[in-house]
Amino acid sequence: MIKARSRPSSPTAGSLPVPPEELWEDWMRHVDRILADEQLVELVYEALLRRHPKSRTRGRLGTPAEVVLRMLVLKHLRNWSFDVLGWELRTNLVYHQFARIGANPVPHAKSIGRQARALGPEVIQKIHQRVVALARENRIIQGRKLRVDTTVVETNIHYPTDSSLLEDGVRVLTRVMKRVTTIAGEAGTKLRDRSRSVKLRAVEIARVSRSKSQQGQQRMKQLYGKMLDASGRVARQAMQFAKEIGAGVKRSADIKGQAALEGMKQELESMAERVKRVRRQARERLFKGNLHVEGKLASMFEDTTEIIRRGKAKQPTEFGKMAKIQEAEGQIIVDYEVFEKRPADSDLLVPAIVIHLQRTGRIPDLATGDAAFYSGAGDKAAHEMGVKYVSVPNRKTQSTDRRALEKKRWFKNGQKWRTGCEGRISVLKRRHGLTRCRYRADHGMRRWVGLGVISDNLINLGRALASRTSAS
Repeated sequence: MIKARSRPSSPTAGSLPVPPEELWEDWMRHVDRILADEQLVELVYEALLRRHPKSRTRGRLGTPAEVVLRMLVLKHLRNWSFDVLGWELRTNLVYHQFARIGANPVPHAKSIGRQARALGPEVIQKIHQRVVALARENRIIQGRKLRVDTTVVETNIHYPTDSSLLEDGVRVLTRVMKRVTTIAGEAGTKLRDRSRSVKLRAVEIARVSRSKSQQGQQRMKQLYGKMLDASGRVARQAMQFAKEIGAGVKRSADIKGQAALEGMKQELESMAERVKRVRRQARERLFKGNLHVEGKLASMFEDTTEIIRRGKAKQPTEFGKMAKIQEAEGQIIVDYEVFEKRPADSDLLVPAIVIHLQRTGRIPDLATGDAAFYSGAGDKAAHEMGVKYVSVPNRKTQSTDRRALEKKRWFKNGQKWRTGCEGRISVLKRRHGLTRCRYRADHGMRRWVGLGVISDNLINLGRALASRTSAS
């Protein structure tokens, strides 16, 4: 059974020499009041109710919705894991009180993780929109300015090479087939374990890849040939296992075992298909010289990971998802978006202005971005929508009028303010963990980015309200 609010605080809190609330940072007091907003709690409450049909009236008491919200915010405020979050809530009275756990037990880390998944990226987006609305109600933002930038949030994968990906696939397929054999016995196709030979080939390939000589390259092709042959045999054997599960050759006497076999069948089919894709891209690269294979796979586990080349000296190639960060005044992020496929930055300026109007209720006087956001059509459309100043440089222009425009004071001041978006992205990565996503799949990426953005907004909103209070 799910409740919206928690029970009163523990009676032992009043016997402490220093009350925990006196140890709070000033911004935390304002964030505490913001998180008590009825609409925020209701969003989480309704999401938790959807986990089970009768959660409103049946079952033991679960973690209250407001506690779930505060725990997730606290986790991403400090960039903790679920285990560390549980430890801090049990041992730190400030965090215990901030989360409003009171006399309730601190949930287990796995329970918090399940509650976080129950919210989903759509609910996280609604929570973010409500926080932006609260910032507007408190007059922290007026919507006069807009700045936008993009960044890459990495997925939690190792550096992808064809040999390491094939090794991952063979290891997983072999492990699953062993589990099938344990449940179904020796009926049907017998398992042949080739994981050791594939691992040895991967080690040899890693060693030979350091050599750039013609002899070394020839040796690499020979090793890859052996690895492709072995991985192909494992993939075909896995598909045979899957067919035999479907035909009932490999089956279990009990219902739970049979349900487990059906799940393993799906896992074998999906992983075998990914091994097939990696084998194809390895053959294209090594034996045909094609480095731009369509649908190239960068991970056997995060198969939607994109290979993004942005030309950075430190990190020319990144593996993850492109995210847009859009700000107004007061360092408040008005909108974020994780793209399924990387778009051109020049296509994002006009949609950003539309979203700014929806969230703040007005067209910005100033819209700014870096040179990647420039397009003639976008610049014209922004002015037609009512933006007075569009400070987006055009590095390729040969027009003297355009160069003169970009030397004007308002344009340069707009670019100076734009650089703050780089700092905001840096803070999101360092303080809130947006360097690398620790949640799985695309929905996990959207939840990770959304919770990081919400946490950053809450800190900035709390600090702004605290400075206003101290000034008055």
